[in-house]
Amino acid sequence: MTTTSPSEVRPDPPHSPDDRSLSEFGYRQELHRSLGRYASFAAGFSFISVLTTVFQFFAFGYAFGGPVFFWAWPAVLVGQLLVAACFAELAARYPISGAIYQWSSRLSNLTFGWFAGWIMVIGQIVVVSAAALALQMVLPAIWSGFQLIGTDPAPTSADGAANAALLGVFLLVLTTLVNVLDNRVMSVINRVGVTAEIIGAVLIVVLLLTHSERTPGITFHTEGAAQSGLFGALLVGSFTAAYVMIGFDSAGEMSEETRDPRRTAPRTILTALGAAGLLGGLIVLGGLLAAPSLTDGRLAVDGLSYVLTSSLGDGVGKLLLADVVVAIAVATLAIQTAACRMLFSMARDGRLPFAARLARVHPRTGMPNAPALVVGLLAAALLLLNFASPEAFLAIGTTCIVMLYLAYAMVTGPLLVARLRGRFTSEGTDERGGKLFSLGRWGVPVNALALLYGLFMTINLAWPRAEVYDPAGGHWYFQWFTVIFLLVTVGAGALYRALRAQRGHIAPEGVPEAVPAESV
Repeated sequence: MTTTSPSEVRPDPPHSPDDRSLSEFGYRQELHRSLGRYASFAAGFSFISVLTTVFQFFAFGYAFGGPVFFWAWPAVLVGQLLVAACFAELAARYPISGAIYQWSSRLSNLTFGWFAGWIMVIGQIVVVSAAALALQMVLPAIWSGFQLIGTDPAPTSADGAANAALLGVFLLVLTTLVNVLDNRVMSVINRVGVTAEIIGAVLIVVLLLTHSERTPGITFHTEGAAQSGLFGALLVGSFTAAYVMIGFDSAGEMSEETRDPRRTAPRTILTALGAAGLLGGLIVLGGLLAAPSLTDGRLAVDGLSYVLTSSLGDGVGKLLLADVVVAIAVATLAIQTAACRMLFSMARDGRLPFAARLARVHPRTGMPNAPALVVGLLAAALLLLNFASPEAFLAIGTTCIVMLYLAYAMVTGPLLVARLRGRFTSEGTDERGGKLFSLGRWGVPVNALALLYGLFMTINLAWPRAEVYDPAGGHWYFQWFTVIFLLVTVGAGALYRALRAQRGHIAPEGVPEAVPAESV
């Protein structure tokens, strides 16, 4: 499996059966189980990171949808809850790192599952870059000294885009360092950060709603929307909600480090998404109601940072923005961690280049160090696109959403087929003898709607709208960036597998099985 010997692995507490739960899937316990229920919730909530994502994409949603873009939020939340419910079932039955790869492989076949994992991990690396770029939306608003390049902090300007990349690289250095430390350190940072984020989000909601300048009826207006027509405004406005509500599967991603994962992960997947969806929707509504003006153009450029400092004053506003900085840092850390676990899981099965190195777990820290370095370096490389053009900010953001939505559909699709063929059972018990989470007779309709929603949103997000992806014109590669990036990702994966098959290193179809990484 890896070069780590059994004697080097720290044993679980005697009362924990979780180390034995992996043996039925052909793996042994290497990652350290130290995460409880709140830490599992924090893993999902910090990936979603409602403060990071809402502050990063609020201006975009308002610019293209106007106030009515708010209604895309509950629609996306319902759709993602359908997907999360399916994932909760799978997390209870397959509590393994590399969740998307493992679930898809066991529901379909190794080839299809490999591509699901490949698309997911590349998407996660892009999400890491996108999250790190969010610092530009907040730090210069707190202090102009954080604008290290040029004078214009707007992320759509050349100065702002370059500065966002520089700040993002600094953040990635820190998160990579934490990701090679003990997972208990990472867990503490995650829990403290998530607690601070929840407190900050609640305060922001309360303060914005108590400083309202208008009534909620404004959310039915499309004035100022760059996208014509109500339907068009909602389709593009949904990008904000779609970007926010991804990553809830991270609780399943951390299953091998969670105590009682069959019982814990399903609940935390749903509660992380539900809590983030509720808080995010209220923040969006509060921002629309408390904005000093809906027509001066600043809301579509500076977003919620402008609302906080203008409506609440510099003192309170900047204090809350500091809390957003904490949320961004913790989100970037959590997303990088999830990508590391996906790389580790696929490498452990010998299905990636340099599998021996990527699958190695440090015996003292219980962390796979090489994946952290790979994810950090690749995410930093993507940030360099921001130096080329400000349009890269949006291209990176929307591309990561499409990649994750497609990977999710590559799980819900095979799961629906398995249900219809009677191959998916709701039987079984968790670590405490309770029934596994199950949708019961609602499984097929919920699953079918989850798949249809995921495919619809994937197409909507990837559609090469010139006015969205290349508003200045002359950059066809940004207009088609998401489609091109996806095709290159799939093509590179297919080429790698073809070369491996030529050398006889592609395993026969079946379910994932731990193999000696050194033999790959």
